[in-house]
Amino acid sequence: VLFPVDKMDGDSLPVSAFKPYADGQFELGASAYEKRGVAVTVPEWDANKCIQCNNCAFVCPHATIRPFALTAEEAEKAPAAAKLVDVKAGKGKGVYKYTMAVSPLDCMGCGVCVGVCPVKAISMKPQESQLEQQPVFNYCVKLPEKKDMQDLTLKGSQFKKPLLEFSGSCAGCAETSYARLITQLFGDRMYISNATGCSSIWGGPGATAPYCANEEGKGPAWSNSLFEDNAEHGLGMHIAQKTIRESLAAKARKLIETEDSVKDAAQKWLDTFNDGEANKAATKDFIAALEACGCDACKEILEKKEYLNKKSVWIFGGDGWAYDIGFGGVDHVLASGEDVNIFVFDTEVYSNTGGQASKASNIGQVAQFAAAGKEMKKKSLSEIAMSYGYVYVAQVAMGADRNQTLKAIAEAEAYNGPSLIIGYAPCEMHSIKGGMIHCQEEMKKAVDCGYWNMFRFNPAAAKKFTLDSKEPKGGYQEFLMNEARYNRLTREFPERAEVLFKKNEAAAMERYAHLKKLIDLYAD
Repeated sequence: VLFPVDKMDGDSLPVSAFKPYADGQFELGASAYEKRGVAVTVPEWDANKCIQCNNCAFVCPHATIRPFALTAEEAEKAPAAAKLVDVKAGKGKGVYKYTMAVSPLDCMGCGVCVGVCPVKAISMKPQESQLEQQPVFNYCVKLPEKKDMQDLTLKGSQFKKPLLEFSGSCAGCAETSYARLITQLFGDRMYISNATGCSSIWGGPGATAPYCANEEGKGPAWSNSLFEDNAEHGLGMHIAQKTIRESLAAKARKLIETEDSVKDAAQKWLDTFNDGEANKAATKDFIAALEACGCDACKEILEKKEYLNKKSVWIFGGDGWAYDIGFGGVDHVLASGEDVNIFVFDTEVYSNTGGQASKASNIGQVAQFAAAGKEMKKKSLSEIAMSYGYVYVAQVAMGADRNQTLKAIAEAEAYNGPSLIIGYAPCEMHSIKGGMIHCQEEMKKAVDCGYWNMFRFNPAAAKKFTLDSKEPKGGYQEFLMNEARYNRLTREFPERAEVLFKKNEAAAMERYAHLKKLIDLYAD
């Protein structure tokens, strides 16, 4: 196992600069050293046109285009090629300079950022013409994060460092866009149990781990389990740290009775025990109080101080795992009532193993083992989970509504119980016309025509069920014909295609009508 001795500034390191890691583990964030430079064209940012919405960074699959806020001193020291403008509105206005930095050597050239820019402030240019921006990006990523610019909004979330960067996923991959966003929100206190599949391949390739740490040295603790038992593995990670925390809570209660100097900090920590964000600050104060006191009881708690802050436990996997082979485990974990979060990257096919049909594949879809088009409709994993009544459930599509995606992820994590989020993830296997540059746009088309529905079921809310999708606008068959996984059937079995595609659309309209009924069902 190899790892770089020194942090890179973007220049290649010789093999002699690597040495074995003593404990056999890979260094977090080693993907930052690769600088593959594989993209023919990369984004060029127009600072004058930009409205600073951060949409481009929000969807970037590889975290290679990022907004930064710079102080006057930082701006003065920036490389000459840096494009700096005043923060135009909101937080940081009159305080910071703004830039959208691009890493041309890490970019995969998908162009997804171009498609979501509302003012066309980004265009794709030959990589060699943008190489002067690499030192700018290298400079910006080393700057201290501006906490006052960060929040749970679309714009504010992108001022947080992505703790998943420069992965080896396909250009335009929707899976990494979702996962990267989750790390920006909770990555500094996050556990991930990852089912084998695409997300384990881009998430944990040998020696070049893309999950990384923030400026405090905190980042996701990632582990890959077997395909069939990943949900149980993630539950085990949760229960293990939960058991340790409960033992620390018992010791904290005893400490309150004997040590007045730590009483207030200990009580604050106990009061926020199940609130991840509030507990983060309380944990810092509690640790400081424990260290200041220094008694044996305090030292005993400090031995396991890394477990004090409430962890955000996430279970990642694709639809082949969640709908099929690992479904029994997913169901078991959801039924447990434990505070774990499951995110399913729904590509509607076994993407990593050659494109076999899964129970998430839809009517008429061509895949391996469904060469003449799948006959049965897609399994409703979301409704199976909702039937428990105490599981937070959401379906999201980032390209259709970025704010809904953000809201669902935040609500799921805050919910003190099991949660399931299913994210629509267009894939290379879909063969979208024009390529994966249209990934985010394809999500919007899917929602607009009624192919995919967005909703949230929150057992803790007064209004439990929220249908976030609007009435289908039509164009359903046109949507199907935009992807080769469907339109190829019209060439091979045209009569069968006509029947199955009508059946597909009818099932979708029936599904939407059913979801509308759930609004009234859960109104009380």
